[in-house]
Amino acid sequence: MITLAVQKSGRLSEKSVNLLKECGIQFENGGKDKLKAVASNFPMQMLFLRDDDIPECVADRIADIGIVGENIIVEKQREVQVIEKLGFARCRMSIAVPKAMEYKSAGDLKGRKIATSYPNILASFLKEKKVQAEIHEINGSVEIAPSIGLADAVFDIVSTGSTLMSNGLKEVETVMTSQAVLIAAPEQDAQKRALIDKLVFRMKSVRKAGQYKYILLNTPNEKIDTITNLLPGMKSPTIMPLAMKGWSSLHSVIREDDFWEIIEKLKDNGAEGILVIPIEKMIG
Repeated sequence: MITLAVQKSGRLSEKSVNLLKECGIQFENGGKDKLKAVASNFPMQMLFLRDDDIPECVADRIADIGIVGENIIVEKQREVQVIEKLGFARCRMSIAVPKAMEYKSAGDLKGRKIATSYPNILASFLKEKKVQAEIHEINGSVEIAPSIGLADAVFDIVSTGSTLMSNGLKEVETVMTSQAVLIAAPEQDAQKRALIDKLVFRMKSVRKAGQYKYILLNTPNEKIDTITNLLPGMKSPTIMPLAMKGWSSLHSVIREDDFWEIIEKLKDNGAEGILVIPIEKMIG
């Protein structure tokens, strides 16, 4: 059995649990007030922890693997291995200052007080920029620090920037970007490594499916080659004749981002009855 540590509550928690469900893993117990859940159809248990504790828990082998933000790994500086980037909970770590403050470069932070919950990441950035500034470590509500006179600037997670704006701040430096990742201790025994590989295979299949769509359309036979060239699929599309003479049904897989770029070209070349269907899992 392997043990997976996930965030008990917060922006990663729900998406982590949903990813496991999409991987076909069912849990017998677990919920808002639970600390542990055991899978009924996969040899795995899940621990619900504070996100700050996950890298330490994995590094100390209390858990074999964990789902956590890249920013937490960098901040905590524990010896763990990133084995898969998961593509959700994307954000950036940025410095923000009051809107009225003139800011041209990192040098403008010299001698300033900067409030943050991520002192190690901030210290590395200031060292790289050769800027002497005072780091004021606080937990939670970092963005209010300038308005109450606690700091001159803040360094924190930014998703949309709306929180900064509502507190009279402007984003001036992006220090790093982050997303949820699956981490593991550097060395695992063969049995646990095999189970982790199985889990990663499922996660990759779910993630890949989310990036693609199954497309069906009707096309005049004389346009099959043209439309096929417009639809770069996994290998080649499936083509089946329709009852209507001179027409065929073409089935393929396409990246969702690509579809909107070529939809007009498909229609201009005679494609009709275009259907785009979500893919639940994608293997290979």
